[in-house]
Amino acid sequence: MKGGAALSVDELFVQFGDRRVLKGVNADFEPGKVTAMLGPTGCGKTTLLRCLNRLHDNRPGFQFDGRILLDGDDIYRRSSDVRELRRRVGMLFQRPNPFPQSIGENVSLGARVHGLWARQDVAGRTEAVLRDVGLWEAVSDRLKSTPFMLSGGQQQLLCLARALAVEPDVLLLDEPTSSLDPRSTARIEELISQLKERMTVVFVTHNVQQAARCADQILFMLEGEVVEFVDKDQFFANPGDARSRAYVEGRPV
Repeated sequence: MKGGAALSVDELFVQFGDRRVLKGVNADFEPGKVTAMLGPTGCGKTTLLRCLNRLHDNRPGFQFDGRILLDGDDIYRRSSDVRELRRRVGMLFQRPNPFPQSIGENVSLGARVHGLWARQDVAGRTEAVLRDVGLWEAVSDRLKSTPFMLSGGQQQLLCLARALAVEPDVLLLDEPTSSLDPRSTARIEELISQLKERMTVVFVTHNVQQAARCADQILFMLEGEVVEFVDKDQFFANPGDARSRAYVEGRPV
């Protein structure tokens, strides 16, 4: 059975100071689906992604109107537990950001803080998560070492393992392969396709081919608005907007 949580965006407006970035965005991200957000630089897709687990809250000038619902609960309501939200809605950033702790602690720390792993289970579950992301063989004899000795691709896989260890319902990825070599990129893409069996996956990419390989649905944005949110096959074969076709074909939009 496919896991994850339904995540819905309802008439979302966002601005920073006087600059409006999102203009009435509506979107429903379904459990068991991978959604790729596409659009030119500055269209608002990363702003939207970060709104989905409240990463803009402390940014100067941030103003928000609308609702974002996680399984029907508004994540911006006053009583919302932001720490628990960020456990349920995990994030993988464009560049690897390991903690300064050891490789093993990078994986286990969040799960232990949230009370998800008993002390006696830490070693076995750390190994299981690292095997999930294909990193175990490379680090099994270095779990007490610093993560900064790893390659960039290995660090990104470690950060993904860290995000998965806390058992999120939704996983957000912001251009997760933009700085990686082809082999690491292929591994991340393979994992994206596998993870939809366990969670809702939403990722931002500038790589149209990557979206075609990994996504079930495409959300295409321009100037802070959603132009189309449709199945992948429809978007690439028969887009409903001329601007979508231009973007797919590499022409100005």
